[in-house]
Amino acid sequence: MEEEEDSTPKAKETAIEHATPERTESNLGGISALLVLLSPKLIRSTLLLWVVFFGNAFSYYGLVLLTTELNNGHNKCADKRQSEKPRDIDYKDVFITSFAEFPGLLLSAAIVDKLGRKLSMSAMFFCCCAILLPLLFQQSEGLTTILLFGARICISGTFTIVFIYAPEIYPTSVRTTGVGVASSIGRIGGMVCPLVAVALVHGCHQTAAIVLFEIVIFLSAIATLLFPLETKGRELIDSVASSKLVMH
Repeated sequence: MEEEEDSTPKAKETAIEHATPERTESNLGGISALLVLLSPKLIRSTLLLWVVFFGNAFSYYGLVLLTTELNNGHNKCADKRQSEKPRDIDYKDVFITSFAEFPGLLLSAAIVDKLGRKLSMSAMFFCCCAILLPLLFQQSEGLTTILLFGARICISGTFTIVFIYAPEIYPTSVRTTGVGVASSIGRIGGMVCPLVAVALVHGCHQTAAIVLFEIVIFLSAIATLLFPLETKGRELIDSVASSKLVMH
């Protein structure tokens, strides 16, 4: 009985000793992959990709929410002195702007291999900026829906292309980590958007909200142009050492 009691703690200690190095190696593997992403050869691409993912998610989810806020919330602000009764959501406008996803996918598929990843994304970002400009001032409900439809075509297209481009700029050893971290940054943008931009519209500050969207989208377009390489027609990179050849 004494031998059995002694062997049990020893077995547990042995199991812990074997499990701990594996967990340590896993943690170190994640840290080392992140350090590679921030190494001199990849840090420019990594930081720019974070900006683009953040801006893409921020503007994409913002446009989705603005569909109801601009046609509903702002009108409520304009009429709040006359009536305190909130207006019903116009689901027709929501359906129309949501349908923009389909032409956005078709447009991105049509130009991504002809114009290249960088030019396609930057052009669609700049188009989105131009389309949103009239919304700096209150427009009619119909025009607002049309403008949001066009802006959502562009932003859904850039969202599609960035998920094509992101895996192509990283070597195989850190590709999954690089895309995963960038996608996480994008999620942060999606969470921040309702708290900042949409809250401005809901608080009757439409111009400030649209200016914020314009700045974020414009910076995303500039970040796209600053990427160090165009991956159109190039083979995937296997290692960080070979990435130097691709950049030239």
